[in-house]
Amino acid sequence: MDLQSELLKSIWYAFTSLDVEQSGKVSKSQLKVLSHNLYTALNIPHDPVALEEHFKDNNNGPVSNQGYMPYLNKYILAKATEGTFSKETFDELCWTLTSKKNCKPSIQQGLCSQKDCFKLFCLFNLLSEDRYPLVIIQPELEYLLKKISSAMSLEWDGTLLEELLSQNVTLEDGMSVWEFLEHLSAGQLLHVESKEAFSLAVDDVFMEMYHNIIKKGYLLKKGHVRRNWQERWFVLKPSSVTYYVNEDLKEKKGEILLEESSVVENLPDKEGRRCLFCVKTPVRTYEMSASNVKQRVDWVQAMQTALRLRAEGKSSLHQELKLSRRKQREALQRSQSNQSSHSEPIAVEAPQHSAPEQQGETESLEQHIESIIQKQREVEAKRKEEEKQEREKQQAIQRDLERQLEEAKEAKEKMTVTLTAMEKEVQQQKKRIHELELTQVKLEEALNAQIHDRLEEDRIRQELERQLAEEQKKLAELLLHQSQLETLAVRSQEDSSTTTPPISQQTEESCQHNTEEVPLHESTSTATPPNIQQPEQSGQHNTERELLNQSTTTQMLKHWKIQLNRLMKPITPGDKVEHLPVKPTCPRQGQALTSTEFIAKVQTGISPEKGNGYNPSPTQEEEEQGS
Repeated sequence: MDLQSELLKSIWYAFTSLDVEQSGKVSKSQLKVLSHNLYTALNIPHDPVALEEHFKDNNNGPVSNQGYMPYLNKYILAKATEGTFSKETFDELCWTLTSKKNCKPSIQQGLCSQKDCFKLFCLFNLLSEDRYPLVIIQPELEYLLKKISSAMSLEWDGTLLEELLSQNVTLEDGMSVWEFLEHLSAGQLLHVESKEAFSLAVDDVFMEMYHNIIKKGYLLKKGHVRRNWQERWFVLKPSSVTYYVNEDLKEKKGEILLEESSVVENLPDKEGRRCLFCVKTPVRTYEMSASNVKQRVDWVQAMQTALRLRAEGKSSLHQELKLSRRKQREALQRSQSNQSSHSEPIAVEAPQHSAPEQQGETESLEQHIESIIQKQREVEAKRKEEEKQEREKQQAIQRDLERQLEEAKEAKEKMTVTLTAMEKEVQQQKKRIHELELTQVKLEEALNAQIHDRLEEDRIRQELERQLAEEQKKLAELLLHQSQLETLAVRSQEDSSTTTPPISQQTEESCQHNTEEVPLHESTSTATPPNIQQPEQSGQHNTERELLNQSTTTQMLKHWKIQLNRLMKPITPGDKVEHLPVKPTCPRQGQALTSTEFIAKVQTGISPEKGNGYNPSPTQEEEEQGS
């Protein structure tokens, strides 16, 4: 059915609502208002001059509907273009004009609301016959009732319709929209458990059949630029797939134009997504993900149906189904009319045949009719069986999906338990790692302290080694110096032994000389000149200087040896110095004489003759005393 025929059905309701007297005539002013509303609803520029010129010969009297049809076809329907206006808005305008007059209050007080009545009105016009007054025949009515029952997930029971038709025989030829709404709202055509469920079912059927929506719902779509997954509300039509932000259809995000070369394919699971499929078009490939396997199967089948309609050049699935059902009915009517036409010649020639032959022919005709009826019953039974098998198949698929859902829930619960255990173990491992880190920090601190102590010990040891090396160097220098002094002392003793006699001999000689020549000494001492005493004084000073140097060197050597022994062997708190017995330094009685006194005493007894070559040397006792 073309667009003009669909629009004309709704306009017919609006026109008849203006015909108050039901005479088929409407006043010119009412037609002007109706035409202006139609122009607005169809988005056509209004042309009031054309209306005036069309009815200029009949300004005073009424205008018939036959007279309005040429104007309607030429200036309104011919200018209407599909896609430039909202057909739902146009039908709502016609419904508003006609419902005020024809829709009874009992209809809205029953099962159907005002919105439900409008949607059923549109569905009625879609399935009604193309003759006026508009009616819907029994097969199309059954089809609509089955769709509504299926949307409510209920099985349709035809007993209510059969009872209604048996009670009112006039409805067998067709039912008007007002009779349809009245009986449906009264619950005489469907078993309805909930009014809300009925409204939802009517809305689903209305969107599917009226708006040519094959399927709609939420899907995950992969972006083309950002390549992320976003949830979108998809609406599938025979020519396109439109997706929105949500189901209120306010914000449109894109549209997939279906062409003859487009392909729908299933995809393997990837990127953590399941139930993937894609739509390949010449422009690009769209990847989508359904919520479960059943949804993916339904979407793939629906898109394949849309592609098939696109390839066949059909714009509406339900219009094509309606035409196919009508062709089947017309074929059945032709077959029945052919059977009736064959039976008429037999009835004309019946008087020429005998009664048995006529009876046999009648029986054969009845058998033929019975066979046709039986075939129809078999076809109906087969159709019901197929529907039953399809229903069982759907139920099996649903049970399988429910089972898979239960398995998925169990797997999810197990996974949750496993994740909980793993999280607990992870927390324990984190705690253990934290403890180990603290232990590592403490060990590092202890190791650093130990390293610091070791370095300090090494530093102290190196310092001690350095001091020891310095002391050893000093000791070596002292030993070298001592050896040099000893060498010098030996050399000086050798020199003194070779030049000067021993002190004992000099003393004895001096003593003898003093005892024997005392008078001479006394006489000559006063007469000794100063120049003779000077060599004696210089020799005396040299001897004293050598003795002092030797004693000082000996004391220094002893002191260094004591310091060296202290360095080589540390002193401990229990040590005691062993005191060696002191050997008497002078064998003489009384107090010992010092070297100076001894030398002065000796010098007094020296004769003048021996004074120049005298070089006294210390005795062994004096050396021991000095040391």
